[in-house]
Amino acid sequence: MARENESSHYPSDKEVDDWIASVWALADATECQVEITGQNGFSHSLGLNHVDREFRYVRFSPDGMDDFYGYWQPAASGPAPLLFHVPGYGAEMSSHPDLVAQGFNVMHVSPLGYATPEGPDESKKQNGEWPVLPDTVTSGAQQGYRIWLANCILAIRWVMQQPKVIPNRISFFGTSQGGGASLLLGSLFRDHGVRCVAADVPFLTNYPLAAGRGAYYKATEGLDAVADKTAGWKALGYVDTISHARRLTIPTLLTAGSLDEVCPLDTIESLYHRLPASRSLNVFEGMGHRYSREFIALVTAWARLYA
Repeated sequence: MARENESSHYPSDKEVDDWIASVWALADATECQVEITGQNGFSHSLGLNHVDREFRYVRFSPDGMDDFYGYWQPAASGPAPLLFHVPGYGAEMSSHPDLVAQGFNVMHVSPLGYATPEGPDESKKQNGEWPVLPDTVTSGAQQGYRIWLANCILAIRWVMQQPKVIPNRISFFGTSQGGGASLLLGSLFRDHGVRCVAADVPFLTNYPLAAGRGAYYKATEGLDAVADKTAGWKALGYVDTISHARRLTIPTLLTAGSLDEVCPLDTIESLYHRLPASRSLNVFEGMGHRYSREFIALVTAWARLYA
């Protein structure tokens, strides 16, 4: 299929809006039990500890879905805004005491149960990879990232009930898949209190332009598994940040590395030019694909301005 024709199979704006509504409907229909565990994420066996004993893993047990975990990092005093962090494709768990020290509540969530306090759940991998993107393609966007995003809604609803959190005031950030998913969450929460988004070297951005380069081979794997390539491309369109750009009517920060071969610069530039609101694109010359301290400095400033 010619590359220039692939995006023509993407869903319409209305279909994207309807798909977003279906994610909300799924979350609304799902009961979820929540338990704050006794684990704080710092290992005494390694001699590591932390002064803030409120940092805790949280287990979410949604009906009909796998358990998944978050890492709750409340501000020292509140109420305060919420910064919601999601992982890269490696499903790593992350702590952000630096942002907590700036006066924010921070919640990290690893959807679909891929990561646990004891480490990754390798049983959920397929052919050695996390299957969320291929599952999205093969299911017509009914599984994969639809469940992933519904997990996030369930976690956010719990966080919003915590006494230190300002209700309906949330911002999203992340790196790689976390960057792309932060943009999807910004679209998802457009009418639900989102303040800003900071997306570091974002994946899930312009699959046709990426053309299988770098991390986008994961999309190719999904397409190879379906007979109807048109339907496969349509499924990808639901989770392409390009399809959601018009909905990102809040301040949006993007970063890119000039030497990034995993999430290529041109894909991120193509998104930047479509953003309708306050926007910033920071290109780090000579940098490849990585989570950087430069991004933390930028997200801190962005959050202080807009969150």
